[in-house]
Amino acid sequence: MSTFLGFVLVVLLLSVLAGLYRVFRGPAPAERMLAAQLFGTCAVAILLILSRLMGMPALLDVAMVFALLAAVTLVAFVVLASRRID
Repeated sequence: MSTFLGFVLVVLLLSVLAGLYRVFRGPAPAERMLAAQLFGTCAVAILLILSRLMGMPALLDVAMVFALLAAVTLVAFVVLASRRID
């Protein structure tokens, strides 16, 4: 089981690297924001897996904080983007 979870961690880290490419090369701000959301989602998934592998339940709380921050960031981006359109 830990080998499978290690493989999943590697795939998630590769996904973050692909997101970094989109952040630097993204032609639109919305694409950059979606890449930032990918970072938040991957961070939560990585923390959940590490919590399981290392036996540290405190990482579950950290993952919850990351999830809340990602949601707040998305709402702030949408509000700022809608102000620019109006």
